[in-house]
Amino acid sequence: MKVTPHVAQTLRKLVEQGFGWAKTVGRMRQVMVRGLKKVDQMFVLNMAAYNLVCMRSLAQFRP
Repeated sequence: MKVTPHVAQTLRKLVEQGFGWAKTVGRMRQVMVRGLKKVDQMFVLNMAAYNLVCMRSLAQFRP
């Protein structure tokens, strides 16, 4: 019996992987800056870095 997850569950996993990476690797669990603007800049930088890491791993599988 094959069971496939609901579409929202697979998308949720993709979104939560980025947030989990930012909290562990990107040091977003406890930010060291003050102010909404600086925290926002740090978050955007973390998400850009996460995208670069994902692109690096995707490029390794291309022929």
